[in-house]
Amino acid sequence: MKKLGIIYISLLLTLAFSASAQQRSVLKDEASARLVSAMAAYNAGSYGDAYKKLVDIIDLDPTNDAAMYYLGLCAYAKGDIAEAEVHLKEAVKLDPKNYWYNDMLARLYSSTSREELTISIYENLLKDHPKKLDIYYNLANLYGKTGNLEKMLRTFDDIETVSGKNEQVTLARYDVLMQMKKPKDAFATLESYANEFASARVLTAMGDHQMQMYDDSLALRYYDEALSYEYDFAPALLGSSEIYRQRRQYDKYFNVASTFMASDMVEASMKSKYLSSVLQHSDPQFVRNFQIQIDSLVNLGVACHQKDSSMLSTAGSYYYATGREDTSAALFKRNVLVNPKCLSARADLVQSLSYMERWDDLLQASEDAFAVFPNEPGFLNMKSVAHYNLEDYAGVIEDNERLMAAFPKDSAVVLTAYSTIGDMNHQLGNAKLAYKAYEKALKVNPNYAPVLNNYAYFISLEGKNLKKAYKMSQKTVKLEPDNATYLDTYAWILHMQGKDVEAKPFFKHAMIYGGKESATILDHYAEVLYALGEYDLATVYWELAKGKNSDGAIADLEERVAKRLAAIKK
Repeated sequence: MKKLGIIYISLLLTLAFSASAQQRSVLKDEASARLVSAMAAYNAGSYGDAYKKLVDIIDLDPTNDAAMYYLGLCAYAKGDIAEAEVHLKEAVKLDPKNYWYNDMLARLYSSTSREELTISIYENLLKDHPKKLDIYYNLANLYGKTGNLEKMLRTFDDIETVSGKNEQVTLARYDVLMQMKKPKDAFATLESYANEFASARVLTAMGDHQMQMYDDSLALRYYDEALSYEYDFAPALLGSSEIYRQRRQYDKYFNVASTFMASDMVEASMKSKYLSSVLQHSDPQFVRNFQIQIDSLVNLGVACHQKDSSMLSTAGSYYYATGREDTSAALFKRNVLVNPKCLSARADLVQSLSYMERWDDLLQASEDAFAVFPNEPGFLNMKSVAHYNLEDYAGVIEDNERLMAAFPKDSAVVLTAYSTIGDMNHQLGNAKLAYKAYEKALKVNPNYAPVLNNYAYFISLEGKNLKKAYKMSQKTVKLEPDNATYLDTYAWILHMQGKDVEAKPFFKHAMIYGGKESATILDHYAEVLYALGEYDLATVYWELAKGKNSDGAIADLEERVAKRLAAIKK
């Protein structure tokens, strides 16, 4: 009976174990089936949905390494690096030799600047994946990043053992050896490759190396050889053209540069940067002497890239700089027509029309630009500039009212707008409206010096409320003690209050900081000197004022000075 009991218990245990194993198998199968749906959600970018599904899968089967891996990916995508690391480590623990699990964990370490851990993973991966080139390239980059250049070179050797020589590794090895200050070994690396393979890139690097060694003849030979393999290889063209330019062999220079500019293989941005560099660093006499040839280069670039914004902008700038405004304006307008939603194209056109003082055209261009870019207040500001130069001061006011309506929460815009509206109303003779605008500006910024100065000066001219004018002007001098205009206003208000002795030192200070360039400031100083009885010095400054008053800004200057001098019989 005892034996039968033991057998019975053993049988029950066996059946229970079998049932448990069968249940685990069912759960594993269910987990695997659900994994497909979770992966689909992850690949669709639905990381939250994928995460929930993956958690359910792990509950069914905690040993599902793929679910653990994707759980790590979801956490990483959501920016939770700490959680991602936990799940990825667990995935690697479940399947230590899986390349993708290890690679992702290494990437996580790299993204958190833990290069040593990253290197350790990749070095271990190489034991199981000795032919996987990505690992070698990753290690080479990591060794370079951590300054282990010797290991980097050995990794290059390993890459070439696995896949043979290639340009990328050869050029990288050259850079490392140059960094290690081994120029002979570096050049030998290039030379060895060039002896076996035809490579324009390597030959160009050899030319660049010789340029660094100040051997332009040998450099030119390598550039020419590179061009024999690829006639429009941009780096070789640039290298050889620079040699010809330095040698003043301009016929050859322009031939090579023309090939560069006409090439369909060279990006427009590279051409425009090249043209800009040449024009910026060349002697102006060179540009004048070879304007026809440079025109040809620019026109080739435009012909090859008819809709490229950078090329059209560079060409427009070139023609403006060389005094051909009509051609320049046409290129800037063309840029806007073919790139209507390009902010820089609009800005170039607006700025160029301003430089050319084409105010009517600027009105339209600024309005068109603001319609496309309603978040750019600069375009309405430029329209305001056009209205001002057309002496349409009401138009300036309207522009600035639109600015405030469009950018009511931008204090800088509102402040400047109120300030400008005040100035324009004063220009139109609407003093009350001007002062009302100034008051609103000062509510935005009580220490805004331009408004304080203008407000103070205008009410002082009326001879009213000099105390208020004095207080405002005094603020400006404290804020900007070397501003000649503010010093003039403050000193003039002191003069209006009969305080000429106090005013004089402020005028003297203004003379040091640009006051001698203003007829108004010179005239004011002369008046104060006259009031102090310093007639000879006053006469000197009045003569200077006359010389600066060629535009007749001070209408009564000649007559008033004559009366002053007659009064003292001079």
